Amino acid sequence: MADSDYKTIVKDGLWDNNGVFSMLLGMCPTMAMTTSATNGFGMGLATAVVMAASSYLVAVFRNRITTEVRIPVYILIVAAMVTVVDLGMNAWMHELYKVLGLFIPLIVSNCLPLARLEAFAAKQAPTPAFLDGLFMGLGFTIALTVIGAVREIIGSGTLFADASLLLGPSFKVIEMCLLPADMGVLMMILPPGGFIVTGLLVVGKRLLDLAAGKEIQMAGAHAL
Repeated sequence: MADSDYKTIVKDGLWDNNGVFSMLLGMCPTMAMTTSATNGFGMGLATAVVMAASSYLVAVFRNRITTEVRIPVYILIVAAMVTVVDLGMNAWMHELYKVLGLFIPLIVSNCLPLARLEAFAAKQAPTPAFLDGLFMGLGFTIALTVIGAVREIIGSGTLFADASLLLGPSFKVIEMCLLPADMGVLMMILPPGGFIVTGLLVVGKRLLDLAAGKEIQMAGAHAL
């Protein structure tokens, strides 16, 4: 693949085809695990690891997987990778594992990994498939972290609270208290807050895309 193709993969994963803000996939963990930036970051990274590994394996075996059984095989591969991540987090990130709980196994039923396996990994070589899974997962991580950060700041007045407990002592430096505790808006860390923040961020991204498109059109018109 050309360098421009790899740049497209990166841009699609992080922005243009962001799983949450563009395709609106993976809404279950998005709504449930974004009560804080720390939870969103942890859930996003777990999903990113599963997506990268699953995409690579599907691309490696793409010529051996028949059309009739491809979906069960994809689910089996994703389930195997989720099991590895689940056991790894239980062993080395146990506090975060307890917080994420059932939502780690539920990555298997997340529409985003399966959608990318079907749309991209099954048709590409291992390297671009791995990069697509990785950057789609990182885009998902960024979306969950941003949503969690907005909800946490408005709802609790903190940012990355308990990051050192959940992610490790080295994350102590990113823990911040931005507002007094009594200024928090409780609704933001309750389910309605997830829908409100996600909806506003989706609208904001669409407006930025429209503005960028108009700038490109204007630049093209001036060039002519």
